[in-house]
Amino acid sequence: MEVILREDIDKVGVRGQVVKVAAGFARNYLLPKRLAVAATGANKKIVEQERQAYLRKDAKLHSEAQDLAKLLTGVSVTIVQKAGENDQLFGSVTAKDISDALAAKNFTIDRRKVQLDDPIKQLGEFKVLIKVHKDVTAEVTVVVAKEE
Repeated sequence: MEVILREDIDKVGVRGQVVKVAAGFARNYLLPKRLAVAATGANKKIVEQERQAYLRKDAKLHSEAQDLAKLLTGVSVTIVQKAGENDQLFGSVTAKDISDALAAKNFTIDRRKVQLDDPIKQLGEFKVLIKVHKDVTAEVTVVVAKEE
């Protein structure tokens, strides 16, 4: 069955693309959740208009994200944690901790946008990437200090 995607779907396609999928997948998942519409002439016109509106909105969000990334670049946050003798933290610094520290500096960043492979478990200075937009990132310095 041919459908026109209204959203980006992993391993299927991107918004506005005409793809051929199994009839059951389209009937039971894509169409009820309004992730796709049947590939008819009228629907192609409607989806093209939606795609144009989405591109304009995405361009605006992209420019705002670049401005935010410029503000975030060079920002340094200090997180104070309890640590043992060998500068080993008793807990760890997670993406939520970094997000909260940025919120204290008036940057509202969702914790899911903080690109942290593993929680930080040592004292020191670390560079952490913040994914502001799907293709815009900023680098923030996180300093983990010992609590006295």
